[in-house]
Amino acid sequence: AVVWATKVVTAALELRRPAQLGRQGTLPVDARSAESVWLHRSDQAAAGFTELAGSMTAGPLAERVAMMQPEVAETVRALHRLAGQATAAGRALARIDSAALAADADRLRAARATASGDIAVQLDRSLASVRAQQEIRDRLAAARDGVLARLESGTLGLESLVARVIELSAMAVGGPAGELSAVDQLGDELEGIRQGLAETEEISRQA
Repeated sequence: AVVWATKVVTAALELRRPAQLGRQGTLPVDARSAESVWLHRSDQAAAGFTELAGSMTAGPLAERVAMMQPEVAETVRALHRLAGQATAAGRALARIDSAALAADADRLRAARATASGDIAVQLDRSLASVRAQQEIRDRLAAARDGVLARLESGTLGLESLVARVIELSAMAVGGPAGELSAVDQLGDELEGIRQGLAETEEISRQA
C-alpha cells in the first residue's frame, strides 16, 4: 500500500511539472510556449534538409548540398539555445507583478508629493526600488521579444532554404553551373542566419 501511494504521489508531481523540451547542454524549453512552436518547425526543416541531401543524385550539386549539413545542424543548435533563453526570460517575467509595481509607484508618488524630511527620503528609496524592478522587467521583455523574433526569422530562413534546394534538385534550371552558383548563394544566406543568431544569443545572454 505504501509503495502504491508513493507511486501515485510521484505521478501527480510529474503531471504538475511544466512540459519541457531541450537538448543536452541547453536551457529547458517550455513545450507549451511560442518558442517551442518555432523550435519544432526548425527541427522539421533540418530533418527535411538531411533527407533531401541523402536522396539527391550523386554529383557536384549533391556534394555542395551535403557540405551545408553541418552548418544547418549548427543553426538548429543555436535555435535550441535561443529557445531556452526565451523560456528562461518568460519564467523570470512571470515572477514580476507589473500591475502591483505600477500600483506601488502611483501610491509612493502620491505620498511623496506631500512628504518631507526623513519620510521623503524613505519614499524616494522605495520609489527607486520600484523603478529598478520595472526596468528589469522591461529589459527581460525586450530580450524575450528579440529572441522570439530571431527564432521566427531563423526558422523561416531554414524552411526557405529547404524549399529552394528542393527546387534546384527538381528543376535544375540553368544547367550545372547555375545550380552550383545558386547553392553557393544559399550557403551565404545560411551563414547570415547563423551570424544573426549568434548576435542575438549574445545580446540575450547579457540581458
